Amino acid sequence: MNRENSRRSQFKKGIDAAEGRRGRAETSLSIRKSKKDEELKKRRRAVPPAMPVAGDGSIVEVNKAYTAADIPSLKAKLAHPNIDDATLLDVVRGFRKVLSVECNPPVEEVLASGVLPAFVQMLQLDGKPQIQFESAWALTNIASTEKTQALVDADALPHLTKLLSSPSAEVREQCAWCLGNIAGDSPALRDLVLSSGAMQPLLQNIAQPDNDSLLNNCVWACSNFCRGKPAASLGHVAPAVPVLAHLLKNDVDAKQDALWALSYVSDGNDERIQAVLDTGVVGALLEVLTEDSNTLTPALRTVGNIVSGSDTQTQAMIDAGLMSHMLRLFHHPKRTIRKEACWVASNVVAGTHQQIGALIKTKGCMQRLTELAMTAEWETRKEAIWVLSNIATGGKDTQIMAVIEAGAIEALCSVLNVNDAKMLLVALDAVDHILKTGMELNKEYASFVDECNGLTSIEALQEHECEEIYHKAVFIIETYFGAEDEVEDENLAPEVEGGTFSFGVPNAKDINGDGCPANSQSNVQPFATFNFAS
Repeated sequence: MNRENSRRSQFKKGIDAAEGRRGRAETSLSIRKSKKDEELKKRRRAVPPAMPVAGDGSIVEVNKAYTAADIPSLKAKLAHPNIDDATLLDVVRGFRKVLSVECNPPVEEVLASGVLPAFVQMLQLDGKPQIQFESAWALTNIASTEKTQALVDADALPHLTKLLSSPSAEVREQCAWCLGNIAGDSPALRDLVLSSGAMQPLLQNIAQPDNDSLLNNCVWACSNFCRGKPAASLGHVAPAVPVLAHLLKNDVDAKQDALWALSYVSDGNDERIQAVLDTGVVGALLEVLTEDSNTLTPALRTVGNIVSGSDTQTQAMIDAGLMSHMLRLFHHPKRTIRKEACWVASNVVAGTHQQIGALIKTKGCMQRLTELAMTAEWETRKEAIWVLSNIATGGKDTQIMAVIEAGAIEALCSVLNVNDAKMLLVALDAVDHILKTGMELNKEYASFVDECNGLTSIEALQEHECEEIYHKAVFIIETYFGAEDEVEDENLAPEVEGGTFSFGVPNAKDINGDGCPANSQSNVQPFATFNFAS
């Protein structure tokens, strides 16, 4: 059941379920765009790896330079009917070097030469790991460009997947790298990679890596197997979750990519979130929140996904000690962390009264949130306003009073003149609920709104082009500030001009099509005049 819908019977709620999901989806996109520490979703390999010495069947690098000008001669050698293994290795290595140049590799020229099917055939030369490695490397660099689809069309996927179980660690690593590039191209190609059965042998390499390089590249590839919208099938990615969660308990370089993978898996419905929770990873996630490193953002992102789930899932994070980290995160020097922390808080207070209370009771949090709502950069301000609005629209009276004491009215009024229709509605909805609570409890909240210039801003919003904002502003003014009586006095009370009483009604031509009075100096026309003798 949708989280917000399940709560509507518990207390008044102003923001509907779809609007709550908006905050999470929008933040997800923004965070993915801003995480500068994460490696590119596609990677090329331009530098040769450390290779064992010759004589034992391992890979040997030959320091001969090749360029695009060598493509015709390399192709001619490849086409020789009696090519030997040494020449074949030299040829595929030559193509790989051509494709490994740093700037503008001649991928189109290599593909135009028609050698791609030969590369795929070389993947099938069992017992010749050097040739398989060089071929996989060449394919990896092709897959790092916009020509990724060519590898799929050439039927490379099943052979790359099979080689994830190669006796050679170098071949396994290079094939994982290539598959990671293919999966990172698009959700469609990612799903083809998963359908090829690549996840299970990839996880075997993560669980039992021969070396750190193999581990790091396989975890990176796994993160690409899990990323993308629409999300990968949980059935395909669920086996990765416990393996990735185990990495969080160890001090490994691959931890960052493991965290991003978990954030991708948990970004969705309650079932996906539960798959992450079932690994017992909560404690390790909160431990990462104490670190100021490149792991903090994906860890916080994963935490945010979890608290966007069911009330039970949210409570699991609170019970584990999430609130003890929030104030420090609200004060974090990085803008993206502050914004993400506010987003996490907005998901927490979209929950039960108990969960709203957990944030309110955490010392310093509400004061810091109101400060961020007024003075932070706009993206962070928006998330902080969502926190205040969720409490104002979903909290108990005592909780609404507590957030008002922390400065919520001033913070909400501070955004009533921004050029963001969605946030105007969020703020107006919160103000409406606060004023309703004030009316019920006989509190002077309307005066507070006026003192913060909120009434002036709301009056101005009666001219807003968004009809929903206009109606909301009119409703607030008429309900809580007595505007309706003033309108009746203006239109119906007689005015004395000399010895004449004039009664007026709005002229029909001054009424807009939506029933709202048009802007003019006067909407009153003489209806009848009576003269009395002095």
